[in-house]
Amino acid sequence: MSPGPRLSCARALTSVVLASSLWLSACATTPAAPRPTPEETAEDADSTATTPPDAGATTEAPSPPLSRPEAPRGPERDFVEAVEIARRGELTAAEAALRTLVELDPKLDYAWTNLGIVQERMGKTADAERSYRKALDVAPEQQSAWDCLARLYGRTGRTAKLEAELRERLSSQPDSVALRTALAITLLQAKNHAAASAEAKQALKGDERHVRAMQVLAQVYYREGKHELARMVLENARAIDPKDAATHNGLGLVYLALDSRPQALESFKTAAQLRPDFAEARNNFGAMLNEAQDYAAAVTELEAAVRAAPDFASARLNLGNAHRGQGNFARARAEYEQVLLLMPRAADAYFNLAILYLDVEPPGMEPLKRYKTALTHFDNYQARGGRDERIAQYMKDARKLIDREERRLEREQKDQLRKATEAQKAAEASPPEGTPPAPSVSNPEPGTRVAAPDASPSTTSAPSSPAPSPDGASAAPVPTGSGRLTADSQ
Repeated sequence: MSPGPRLSCARALTSVVLASSLWLSACATTPAAPRPTPEETAEDADSTATTPPDAGATTEAPSPPLSRPEAPRGPERDFVEAVEIARRGELTAAEAALRTLVELDPKLDYAWTNLGIVQERMGKTADAERSYRKALDVAPEQQSAWDCLARLYGRTGRTAKLEAELRERLSSQPDSVALRTALAITLLQAKNHAAASAEAKQALKGDERHVRAMQVLAQVYYREGKHELARMVLENARAIDPKDAATHNGLGLVYLALDSRPQALESFKTAAQLRPDFAEARNNFGAMLNEAQDYAAAVTELEAAVRAAPDFASARLNLGNAHRGQGNFARARAEYEQVLLLMPRAADAYFNLAILYLDVEPPGMEPLKRYKTALTHFDNYQARGGRDERIAQYMKDARKLIDREERRLEREQKDQLRKATEAQKAAEASPPEGTPPAPSVSNPEPGTRVAAPDASPSTTSAPSSPAPSPDGASAAPVPTGSGRLTADSQ
C-alpha cells in the first residue's frame, strides 16, 4: 500500500489555502529592504512598501536579496548588513545591529520598521509594537510600518482597538492613503469584507496606483469567490509594480482558484525569487512542487520558509510531506510533530502522520505496531474534526494490513511450534550422548554353540535339530534364549 503520493497533494494544498490570509506581505517574517538613500521621502517609500524595485531579483532567476552596488561605510551600509544578518536567521545579532543604528540615528524610519520585524519574529511582541510606532513617529505615512502594525494587532486579537485608533486619525487626516489602507487591512482581518472593500476603494481614489490598496481589494474579491475580479485587480497591480512579491503571491492563489495551475506555479516561483525570505510565497511554491512530486525542490523551498518563519506551521506541514515523498521517515515525522507543538489541534498533522506510517517503513518498528499506530493517528484526525472522503478507505486498508500481519504471525508461531515439537521428538528418539552403541545382531554360523540363558559361561549345549520341512529341506537354525551371542572360542 502506498497512498503517500496521492495524499501529498491534498494536504499540501490545504496549507496553501491556510497561507492565503498572509498574501499581502510577510511583516512577521521578512525584514524590509532599505531605501536607495536615507533621505528618500516617505511618499516614495510608500509606493514600493518593503521591497523597492531595485532590491528584488528578476523573474528569470533568483538573486541576492540586495542587488544594488555596495554602499560606502555609513548608516545605509550598516542597514544593509543588518538586514542581511536578519535574512540569514541570526535574529539576536540582527536586533543588536538595528538597535545600534537607531540609537545612532533615530530618524532612520525603515531601521525602526525592520527592528520591529526582527523583534516580532523573536516573540517580543511589545518591543515590536514600540519599534513600528517609532517608525511612524518619524514617517507617519510609511505604509510598511502601518501594514506590520495592523497585522501585529490582528495576530494578537486587537483589531477593534486599532480600528478605533485609525478612524480617529482619519477624522483629522481624511486624505491619508496609508491610514485608509491600514484600516482596510484591519477590517479585512476582522472579516468585515464590505467595509474593507469600501476603505480600499477610498484609498484608491486618493492614489489610483497604490498597490497595497489594490492588494487588499483583490483579497476581498478572492474571499468572496469573485476570482476573475481579483485577477484583474492584481494584474493591474503587477503592471504598476512588477517586482512586488506580494502581488505575485496573491496572483498565484487566484490562479489556483481558477484552476490555472501552471500560471499559479509560475507566480509563486516569481514571488519566491523576488523575496527569498518571503515565507508564505516559498511555502506556496513548495506545496505546488509537492503536488508535482518534485520533492527535492520542494524541500529546498520549504526549508527556506521555515528558516524565515520557524513557527510557520503550514510550511512545516508541507516540509513533512516533502520528506515523506523522499521516503525520509524520521525527518517527516519530526516536522509533523513540530506542527503539533505549534498547533496541538491541527487535524492535518495527524492525517499526514497516519499516511506516513502506512507509506514509509519506520526503521526498527514491527509491521503490526506500525499499522496500529497509523490507525491511532487516523482516529486522532477524526476526533479533532478532520473530514476527508478517503479516510474510510484508508482505515479499511490499514485494518486489512493488520489482519494480514496477524495471520502471518499466527502461521509463523504455529510453524515454530511444529518445528520445536519435531526437534523434541527427534531428541527423545536418539540415545543420550555418551551411550555406547548396542552390538549388532546376526544369525550364528552353522556349528556355533549357543549358551543357555541359565548356563554358566563354561557350560554350553548343542542346539536341537530342526524338524524337516515338508519339502525335505532343512530350516535355518534358530538361536535359543535371549539372543545374546557369544563367540565359540572357549
